[in-house]
Amino acid sequence: MNKAQKKLSLILAILCVALIIIDQIIKVLVKTNMSLGQCIPVIGDWFKLLFIENEGMAFGMAFGGKVGKFLLTFFRIILVGLILWWMSILMKREQKVPTGVFVGLTLILAGAIGNVIDCLFYGIIWDYAPLMFGKVVDMFYFPLIDIVLPSWLPIWGGQRFTFFDPVFNFADSCVCVGAFYLIIFHFKFFSQE
Repeated sequence: MNKAQKKLSLILAILCVALIIIDQIIKVLVKTNMSLGQCIPVIGDWFKLLFIENEGMAFGMAFGGKVGKFLLTFFRIILVGLILWWMSILMKREQKVPTGVFVGLTLILAGAIGNVIDCLFYGIIWDYAPLMFGKVVDMFYFPLIDIVLPSWLPIWGGQRFTFFDPVFNFADSCVCVGAFYLIIFHFKFFSQE
């Protein structure tokens, strides 16, 4: 690894650690200062802090009870290892890999590690589950549109409709921003891979 690659590796490591620390500070503040289900309006009804815990899948979905939870946490750990392995291979290449690819992968890595920390340790720290069975803390809620659909509308008439209903955390944001960044700005690199 040459001097430029070492410098880039250090910068990416600092970025990753900083994002993980921000994620964990937010989660610990929410966990210690809000009660489960508590909602605090931040910007009217459009942005709220809503403290929930989920089993670890996207949008609060559960997966196969305790075995599913164990497998999900194990899969996430393997995924973190694969991302680190792939980044190290890309870093050692003779052919220059765009710096933005590493930034996007670092965002995804930091988000994945942030949620793995919850799954691995939060159950032990807050004394409700063994290692690998902790719940992920979510808090950001953006119900941008929350209406009851008109009764004359076929099929869905009279039902409540909320646009952007998921509650998520900072780590989830890192994963999404990193993935969208890679898709939008580095699609050419990945299509060549």
